[in-house]
Amino acid sequence: MTETLSIAQARRIALAAQGFGALLPETVGTHHLRRTVDMLSLHQIDSVNVAVRAHYLPAFSRLGSYDRALIDRAAWGPKRERRLFEYWAHEASLLPMALYPLLRWRMAQADRGEGGWTSLRRFATERRGAAEAVLARIRSQGPMAASDFEDGKSRSGWWEWGDTKQALEWLFRAGHVTTATRRGSFERVYDVTERVIPAAIRDLPTPSDADAFRALTERAARTLGVATETDLRDYFRLKPEAARASVAALVEDGVLIPVAVAGWGRSAYLHRDARRPRRIAGAALLAPFDPLIWERARTERLFDFHYRIEIYVPAEKRRHGYYVLPFLLDDRIVARVDVKADRQAGKLLAHRVTVEPGAPAETVERLGIELRRMAGWLGLDEIAVGVVVHAE
Repeated sequence: MTETLSIAQARRIALAAQGFGALLPETVGTHHLRRTVDMLSLHQIDSVNVAVRAHYLPAFSRLGSYDRALIDRAAWGPKRERRLFEYWAHEASLLPMALYPLLRWRMAQADRGEGGWTSLRRFATERRGAAEAVLARIRSQGPMAASDFEDGKSRSGWWEWGDTKQALEWLFRAGHVTTATRRGSFERVYDVTERVIPAAIRDLPTPSDADAFRALTERAARTLGVATETDLRDYFRLKPEAARASVAALVEDGVLIPVAVAGWGRSAYLHRDARRPRRIAGAALLAPFDPLIWERARTERLFDFHYRIEIYVPAEKRRHGYYVLPFLLDDRIVARVDVKADRQAGKLLAHRVTVEPGAPAETVERLGIELRRMAGWLGLDEIAVGVVVHAE
C-alpha cells in the first residue's frame, strides 16, 4: 500500500533535505560552502542588490554568517580554485562543476536553434556568422563584456539588448562561451569555454539525453526530499515528457518511492535516502529565489504560505513591500520582512514586518535576532524596524 505522509511530515522531510535544522558552524569554511551548493545543486542568480545579491543568501540561510568571497572565488576566481560555473538551470544559476556534462543537452539544443528565447534562436541559423565573429573576437582578444563592444550596451534598459549582447547570450546558452568573471554592476564578462571550464570537467563523457534527464531528476528529488512530478520537473526546468520518463525509471529502480501527502491531491515521490526528522529547529531568512520556496505552488502546499515577489508591482499596489524575505522559524514560515541595506548609513532597514496568522509569540523577537545576524554579515552596524503588522 502507498504510504501517506501528513503535511507536517512532508514539511520536515523537505526542510531536512534542504539543509535546515542543523547546528550552524562556528566558522564557515570552503568545505561547508561546497557541501551546501552540492546539496542544493544550484544557487539562482539575480541582479537585484537591495539587501544582497540573491546567490549569496541560500548559504547564509543554512550556514549563518560566512565570507561571501568564498562564493566569488568558487565561481569567478582563478581557474585552479573554480568549483562553480554559470548556466541556465532553474534560471540563471551557479552550479557545481560536476553538473556540467548533465546540461550539455541544453547547450546542444541552443546550438541547433531549439529552446530559449526566439530572438536568440536566429543566431543558430541565419545570424550564425555574426555570432561566430563575436566568438572569434573573444578568442583572439580575451574575456569581454557586452559593453566592450561598440553596440553592446542596452538601448533603454536590461531587456532591450543590442545585437552583440544577443549574440553573446546565444553563445553562452550554446556553450561556446561562459562567464569568466563579473565586474562593475554585476556585468557578465564572457570567455571561450575551454579557458574557463577545467579540462578534467570538459573531458568527462557526455551522457545520453535520457541519462542526463534521469540524473537531474534524481538530483531534484534528493534536494526536495518529497515532491510531485511537477516539482521535480521545475527544479531544472525539464520538459514534461522528460520528467515523466525519468520519474518512472527512478521508481522502477527504487530510487523514488511513491507516497501520498495529505491534502496535496496528486501523486508524490519520496527519495529513498530522505531523512525523516521528528522536529526541525532553527530560524532563517529566505531569499525570494531560495529553492525551498521558488516554486510558489509547492510553497503553499507545504507551508500554507502565499508568496509573490513584488519588485515589478507598482508601489501603491504592493501588499508587503519591495524586497520581501520570508522568515522560517523551526518548521513554519511565520513572517515576512521588507528589507533594504542602507550601506551609507550602516543600517539594515526592515521597512515592514508582516507576522503570519498563528505565528508563535516569540516570532518578532526571533526575527530580530536573524536581522541582527544578517546586518553583521553585511557589515552594517544596526537594524531599523519600521511598522510591524499582524496579518489576519
